[in-house]
Amino acid sequence: MDVGFIGLGVMGQPMALHLARAGTPLVVWNRTAQRCAPVRAAGAEVAASAAEVFRRCGTVFLMLADEAAVDAVLGRGGPDFAARVAGRTVVHMGTTSAEFSRALQDDIRAAGGRYVEAPVSGSRVPAERGELVGMLAGDDAAVAAVRPLLAPMCRKAFGCGAVPGALLMKFSVNLFLITLVTGLAEAFHFADRQGVDPRLLREVLDAGPMASAVSRGKAPKLLERDFAVQAAAADVLKNNRLIAEAARAANLASPLLDVCHALFEETVARGHGAEDMVAVLRALEARTASAAVAPSPQAPGTVSSTPPA
Repeated sequence: MDVGFIGLGVMGQPMALHLARAGTPLVVWNRTAQRCAPVRAAGAEVAASAAEVFRRCGTVFLMLADEAAVDAVLGRGGPDFAARVAGRTVVHMGTTSAEFSRALQDDIRAAGGRYVEAPVSGSRVPAERGELVGMLAGDDAAVAAVRPLLAPMCRKAFGCGAVPGALLMKFSVNLFLITLVTGLAEAFHFADRQGVDPRLLREVLDAGPMASAVSRGKAPKLLERDFAVQAAAADVLKNNRLIAEAARAANLASPLLDVCHALFEETVARGHGAEDMVAVLRALEARTASAAVAPSPQAPGTVSSTPPA
């Protein structure tokens, strides 16, 4: 049977394009129909509805924004759910809570389907290059069947055991990513306000042991104040919240994550949610401006942060 792909957003569209260009017999659907055009041009067929994708396909990839979108596409909780998933493998590639994924697996299995959790690490540019890193969790047989399909999209894929092992792995990766990019933004903000040449800072970072694909990708954006989206600040805030909730559920301390949560919350509240995650710089600049007007009573020259409730 054909392979289905539902959700052609910033990440999903280039991922589906790689599948189509690799010759995968692909059927796609997206709520905003014009997002399907490039994938159709690459050889995919466009379904009239999500239901049609499930009727035609034995394996269906879901790259959707949130839990509500996943439930809506599957018809979960309604009379159509069992018919859509029975005898099919549903591959959940988006980022949701671990609890949601575990319950979704139970419901799909009960309806006679198979379930694979397959989040990816990487933003728009790695997706366009086919260089994402995949993480897989689920039954061994289902994972083994899905793994070859990831090859056009991912440069490497890792087995992470049972559900929700792949999502918990992604949370761990994203915790590091969020704190790393926030620290990089703060370093550029500090250098700028101290009169340090930011271009020289970039060269020093690139030459030293802290250099990484992330720093080399994000430093130029900070340098040029280029906020064109690769990973949206609003999506980072959502990821931050999910990781924080998982930490709270396990009684884990997450002080760095809590500070980042506050900063990204401020970034989004200021209207920059659709910009790249380096727009957290705007929240840092706003805090500095506020501190200049009314210094914190805690200590001269410090700025307090409020962790999420």
